[in-house]
Amino acid sequence: MKPIRNSSKAVIIQNQQMLLTKNKDDLGFFYLFPGGGQEIGETLIEAVYRECLEEIGAEITVKDLIHIREYIGKNHEFAEWDSDIHQVEFYFLCHLKDSNSSLTNGSNPDSNQVAVEWIGLKKIDEIRVYPKALGNIIKNNIKSNIYIGDVN
Repeated sequence: MKPIRNSSKAVIIQNQQMLLTKNKDDLGFFYLFPGGGQEIGETLIEAVYRECLEEIGAEITVKDLIHIREYIGKNHEFAEWDSDIHQVEFYFLCHLKDSNSSLTNGSNPDSNQVAVEWIGLKKIDEIRVYPKALGNIIKNNIKSNIYIGDVN
């Protein structure tokens, strides 16, 4: 079994739109919050900053920790290939340092990543976004606990 992995993610909202990475798999397009795995010796804030450079090609300002999500693969729809994954994700409210910059894939996008897109908050229900539960919390401005549990 693989060790538990920490991941640091950015929640970037501007003009009622959320910045997400657009990815493609066998089922079509899906969206993720920018961010990724924490490296040894790196703080969570350093990890989300680095990951945003790698995935969205932009510098960010990291603000407050707003949510913590666990992903235990065996409990979800992708258990067939994710059953040995256990990841703890830390979601930070972030802002682009240059809100006028044009965003493209950064220097080291994820293997399934095809683009970076602003998605209107009202359209979150129309796309496949992970974690869906967090997309709904943000879209509906729900006041929830920081820890949202093992959701997808």
